[in-house]
Amino acid sequence: MAPLPTYIYLVFGLTVVAAVCLFARATHYNKWFLIGISAWLVLRSVQGLSASNATTPAPSRPPFLLLVPIVAVILLFNTVRGKAFIDGLSLRALSIFHVVRIPVELVLFWLFAHKAIPELMTFEGRNFDIISGLSAPIIYYIAFANGKVNKPLLWVWNLVCLALVLNIVFYSVLSAPTKFQQFAFDQPNLAIGRFPFALLPGCIVPLVLLAHLASIRQLLNMKSSPIESKIVST
Repeated sequence: MAPLPTYIYLVFGLTVVAAVCLFARATHYNKWFLIGISAWLVLRSVQGLSASNATTPAPSRPPFLLLVPIVAVILLFNTVRGKAFIDGLSLRALSIFHVVRIPVELVLFWLFAHKAIPELMTFEGRNFDIISGLSAPIIYYIAFANGKVNKPLLWVWNLVCLALVLNIVFYSVLSAPTKFQQFAFDQPNLAIGRFPFALLPGCIVPLVLLAHLASIRQLLNMKSSPIESKIVST
């Protein structure tokens, strides 16, 4: 993969920091989350740098990058402490968190322009995830207006946006130069397996998935009353 302009690395790096900070806010700055995410970022960065500096180009590995975080999410939803952690997340913070998907989509477009990923992974192709980021502030404002939680709106929005991120994950995995590749043979998904862009499937995407799943769980468990002072106040 050819060297990329500095601004792409800078914008993506700031996006990763923003994603972690916004999600940390949703956890009320839980120390175990901060320790865990910091350790994972260091590990993924070291592995991504190794792939970037290899003398022989290696295929990117989006499935592997997602595997460990997905296992962690599954454990959260199937253990007592994990469920308590999820239920303690701020629904408001989880909702506004999705603005990070705007710069992510810009970075993906720039990567395509520099032949590091295929067009189908951008908003000019088959990736419509920028809608999630652009709609997040609007949904946030409407859904929590006047101290009330608009459950139907949040429910539909989270389901739609969850489908959008799963859509791009599908194309990202099947566009990577592996034995499972099905798309973009002329310009495969090369960047996502290398530093720092390995942090997209390795960190940002799992946080996005967790934010949606946690929000859906909270909405399902929320009392029938539209007022939910504990969630709204955080």
